[in-house]
Amino acid sequence: MTDRTPTGGHMLIGHRVVLSLGSNLGDRVENLQEGLDALFDAPGLTLVELSPVYETAPWGGVEQDDFLNVVVVAETLLTPETLLERSLSIEESMRRERIVRWGPRTLDIDIVQFGEIVSDDPRLTLPHPRAHERAFVLVPWAEIDPEAVLPGHGPVAELAAAAGGQEVVRRDDLNLQRPA
Repeated sequence: MTDRTPTGGHMLIGHRVVLSLGSNLGDRVENLQEGLDALFDAPGLTLVELSPVYETAPWGGVEQDDFLNVVVVAETLLTPETLLERSLSIEESMRRERIVRWGPRTLDIDIVQFGEIVSDDPRLTLPHPRAHERAFVLVPWAEIDPEAVLPGHGPVAELAAAAGGQEVVRRDDLNLQRPA
């Protein structure tokens, strides 16, 4: 995807990004919808695919309620840092508290993949350092993009099949609206 910037007319190349959203506090569906709407409310991010809603057991050993999760594939002209700032701002606006690692949250937005960028920056490691292990990311992602490949780990569909021991339940009774 290409777009002209309003300043200077330089061509920018867009990147395909994969985002994972999860919620296990309050009205989980409403939290996911609000987060999804906020992500695409500002320019620079275009929705390509939205997975169905999945319900999953919590990750990380902290006793808490189950999560609802979705995966989003989008095109962006944003930098990884700008997308991270947008995601963190949305989480903060929804009263996300970072008290316990892998603890309960109103909304969690993870940048799973940003184009082919590989980075070990501790603020934004790309691809997400644990995505290849997490069925709640892999299963919905493989459903909406069966040919996807996670850099450094291989085909997402194969990774999803290998993560089969994790309980991931598709919730066809729950639907999110695509952002306008």
